[in-house]
This record gives sequence, structure tokens and C-alpha cells, in this order.
Amino acid sequence: MTSYLLETLKTRFPAAVLETHAFRGDETAVVKKEAWKEVAAYLKDELGFDLLLDLTAADYLPREPRFELVCHFYSTKHNYRLRLKCPVPAGDASADTLTGLWPGADWFEREAWDMFGITFAGHPDLRRLLMYDGFEGHPLRKDYPLKKRQPRLPHRD
Repeated sequence: MTSYLLETLKTRFPAAVLETHAFRGDETAVVKKEAWKEVAAYLKDELGFDLLLDLTAADYLPREPRFELVCHFYSTKHNYRLRLKCPVPAGDASADTLTGLWPGADWFEREAWDMFGITFAGHPDLRRLLMYDGFEGHPLRKDYPLKKRQPRLPHRD
């Protein structure tokens, strides 16, 4: 059943799917950033992926595109999984939000912004989630200075 998913995506989005691969039952589709939201909507509305398990990012410095968004989807009805990846260039570290499709994407996208600096167009409340408001930078970027000193927060009693 699952190899059908990758073939379906390649047929439905021939210009958007950059590559597909499977390894030990894990299936992955890599799509262009411009089609990120459209492919995700198709997965939900047409293929039954009703659960967004995770959305995160990876930094592949010095490679370009530098970043990659990674989503893990699950269909409770069909009992199958799919990983969707999207390359994101350093010069335009942004993608469309998936919060309109899966409300749970809210915190995942906030975490990706907080840790990697990737913005999500249309996100309803993109702000720090793990780091405090005065924190400077994005600590999971590979070029984040290891010994960077951060502003000190006032002590709360």
C-alpha cells in the first residue's frame, strides 16, 4: 500500500516532487518549497493523513539549501506513515504554515522558528516557545556560537 503513496505523489505533483525514497518501510517524499502546503493539503484531504506527528527542521551547513523541513504524517484510517521533506535556502528561510490544516502545527512551527530561525508565512502567533524573549539567535543553527553569552534575565521571586 505505501509504495502506492509515493507513486501517487509523483503522478499528482510531477513538477513539485524532487525525489522519493523508501528504506525499511519508511517512505519519504521531498518537495519544492513552493508546493509544501499544497502537497500537505493533498496528503490530508485526499490520502487520509489525519495526524501530523511531528514537524521539525535540520541545518545542513555548509550545504545549500541549508535547511530542510521534515514532517511525519500518519493515517489512522489506513494505518500508514509518510515523511515529507522540504529544502529551505538560507537566504529565504521560510515556508507556508500548516496550522490551517493541522492546528497542532502551531507549536511545531514555533519550535522550528525558535531553534532554527525558519519563519512560517500565515502562522497566527509565531513567537519564542523554548527560549526566552530576550534570547539572541537560534541555538540549533550550526553556526550558532557555542560560547555566546546571552542577556541575563531579572531574577523572579
